[in-house]
Amino acid sequence: MCSGGFAKCLGITLMPLSIVCVLCNILLFFPGGKTLESQYITEEVWYFGGILGSGVLMIFPALVFLGLKNNDCCGCCGNESCGRRFAMLSSILFAAVGVIGAGYSVAISAVAINRGPECLVVVNNTSTWTYPFSDGDYLSDSDLWSRCTEPVGVVSWNLSLFSVLLVMGLIQMALCAVQVVNGLLGALCGDCCGCCGGSDGAV
Repeated sequence: MCSGGFAKCLGITLMPLSIVCVLCNILLFFPGGKTLESQYITEEVWYFGGILGSGVLMIFPALVFLGLKNNDCCGCCGNESCGRRFAMLSSILFAAVGVIGAGYSVAISAVAINRGPECLVVVNNTSTWTYPFSDGDYLSDSDLWSRCTEPVGVVSWNLSLFSVLLVMGLIQMALCAVQVVNGLLGALCGDCCGCCGGSDGAV
């Protein structure tokens, strides 16, 4: 497979992942499926890890990867001025942007999972909005989830969505890292190394 065609496959894969991340981040604004005032929403949600990091910043490299297959790869063999090698090389920069964006989302998600959600806690007949967990202690002890009285189900809600963002971000980072290698190969030996030796240049 040509490096441009492989990059297109990566771009096609990144697009739905970005959409999933954006949707997850939006759902986190409704903890437990409820509408709350902004001050009662977990702080990490406002960092827009899924919307900006794995969403908007990932759209740019995805579109660039998709466009690398537009031209005839074999028609440029031996012709440095056609720009195919430069296009593959430039895709590495966009892949780096993707790694940074996904890395941001992963970092935010990891912090949010470790910290736990903000929720209503009742202590000595006094209700207060706070972060009742510390250092991820609730992850290994689901009995602690009962500390959060409102919104109902907020712990599982936040944990599930931030976990999805974490996993999706790691996958996006891996795909962009693969494109870095693919881009280097395409820049060094041409977009279609295997088809350059053909007599008619057909793909």
